[in-house]
Amino acid sequence: MLKDKIVKAHLSIIGANLFFGVNYAIAKGIMPNFLKPNGFTLMRIITAFALFYFISLFTKWEKIQRKDYPRFIAAGFLGVAFNQFIFLNGLNFTSPIDSAIIVTINPILVMIIASMAIGERITFMKIFGMVVGASGALLIILNRGVISFSSEHLLGNLMIFMSTFAYAGYLVVAKPLMQRYDPLTVMRGAFFVGLMFIAPLGFRDLINTSWSAIPASIWGSIFFVLLGATFIAYMLMSWGLKQVKATTVSIYNYTQPVIASIVAVIIGQDVIDTPKIIATVMVFLGVYFVSRPSINAKFLKMNRN
Repeated sequence: MLKDKIVKAHLSIIGANLFFGVNYAIAKGIMPNFLKPNGFTLMRIITAFALFYFISLFTKWEKIQRKDYPRFIAAGFLGVAFNQFIFLNGLNFTSPIDSAIIVTINPILVMIIASMAIGERITFMKIFGMVVGASGALLIILNRGVISFSSEHLLGNLMIFMSTFAYAGYLVVAKPLMQRYDPLTVMRGAFFVGLMFIAPLGFRDLINTSWSAIPASIWGSIFFVLLGATFIAYMLMSWGLKQVKATTVSIYNYTQPVIASIVAVIIGQDVIDTPKIIATVMVFLGVYFVSRPSINAKFLKMNRN
């Protein structure tokens, strides 16, 4: 039973990163010609919150303890409001490839923050897994195109780094909440907080958007970001975070360039070659090495009981 939960948790995290991995290029194609970053951020948060709230009407409504209010506020600000706001604004000023490189530092940040904040141990196996996984991710990214950390991308790259740091903090802050509440309760609360922060910033952009000028193809991209890369991805990530450590969740960030490359091959924009195969193996080996200690600990605990 426990093994099944762990397997489902890992599959959920992979599913979430599938959406996140495709999101870079799709969101970049929407902004700024059709939607401004602030307005797009507000659309993402409103849509996800409305869906989480609607589903909650058909489930048991959990009461949030007063002592957890600060943690919910931190999760909503770091993981929803600030993370999405600064990510879309940063992506507006840089390239998807630059963004993908910067995001590879997320697992390292999570490992450090989780060690300091909630006592997750930093082991040699975790460090080794992160090095292997990061190497594989970077091999794919560097094989995809020209890297341009030029001065014109500086602001965007700085924003993407801040977004990565915020999301790392979110994973650590949200982990204890996932253990005390249903993931749906955590998502509803976090997105409500995020909505309170972003509404004043994005409202004007939404009002001034020329909706009639948006073609059907771009509407398809918008719906993908709203439903797939926001609502579904965050729900899947929360299910995974409930069962495994924050560091394990973060290591799956390295699968995003793998996923993006697979999508590019499927739609005929790229081909499978030896570096991609080697890089993919390295990424999943990194995931295995990082997650292995936590899985073993679970089974040892189960055997003792």
